[in-house]
Amino acid sequence: MNRSLQRPFAYLGVSAHLYEQIRRNLVGQALEARRADTARRLEELRRQLTGAAARADERACVYLTGSFGRGEASRHSDVDLFIVGRASNGKRALSKLDEICLKADLIEATRQLGFADFSGDGEYLTHHTAPNLVEKLGAPDDDAGNTLTARLLLLLESRPLIGDEICWETIKEAIAKYWRDYEDHKNDFVPAFLANDILRLWRTFCVNYEARTLTEPATKRAKRKLKNYKPKHSRLLTCYSGLVFLLATFVGRSTVSPDDALAMVRLTPTERLDWLRSEVRFRDSASRAEAILSAYEGFLSETDADEETLVARFMDPEQSRRYAREANQLGDLVYELLDGIGEKCRLYRLLVV
Repeated sequence: MNRSLQRPFAYLGVSAHLYEQIRRNLVGQALEARRADTARRLEELRRQLTGAAARADERACVYLTGSFGRGEASRHSDVDLFIVGRASNGKRALSKLDEICLKADLIEATRQLGFADFSGDGEYLTHHTAPNLVEKLGAPDDDAGNTLTARLLLLLESRPLIGDEICWETIKEAIAKYWRDYEDHKNDFVPAFLANDILRLWRTFCVNYEARTLTEPATKRAKRKLKNYKPKHSRLLTCYSGLVFLLATFVGRSTVSPDDALAMVRLTPTERLDWLRSEVRFRDSASRAEAILSAYEGFLSETDADEETLVARFMDPEQSRRYAREANQLGDLVYELLDGIGEKCRLYRLLVV
């Protein structure tokens, strides 16, 4: 809840307990509305893609990432997605021509329903084979080939659009690869491999921004600031909600199983914080999780506008500085949450050093 609302409640004689109930009810209402609207729009999109689903037919899946994958899309959100196809003996099941046709189906369906065009003029509308996505894990060229991003977003903020079975099959194969040493350490397994890759993804996002901001004209700098502001909320929560889930699970059980990882995947970033709030063991951290959700709802409200409007706001130095402060404050809140649940355990130490 906004701090400005706290004092009027006190003047009305509302007890601390009742105030806490009111605050808990208010935190999440905007998110619930976003989730419901996103689900409705995606159901419409799925109905529009019956032909595309038939074209993919047990050869490939399409999964959403970004705001639609996180279940928090606005009317201004574009659609971010990846195509992942089966392959055997190095040969892809989905031919290049069928891939082109599938992409055309996706473009046509989103335009028919009034979705924003794919970002980067379709630059990121890419196809990976499932074996390549999994086997590149740990390889030197993992991030260069964009497989790191595709695989981690699949685990951290995705939902299937076409080919649910192939999508979940790929998720389970990726988890098995990250948990390949689990059988020998069932009682004390530290998901170090996955945690390191999540940290690597987050730092890749940060480096990609910093490398392109130093010598640009004012308008372009404002656009970059906008693109930085968004990841410092959405991508931060994507990455660190996953780490929070893994850390809380490890603290509670002294191990993290493949089933725990699958449970993490089934939750969106904000749902992971909802899950933490419901865990009795971490009730002392519930207020921190709520503060993050409240700040994140503020971010969603601030960015519910077209790009031209948002860039104009970032051209204003005062507003730009305020947005930078808010992004830093969210980072502080996430750090405090991690620190509060970490209990100086092995996984927490790994995240810090």
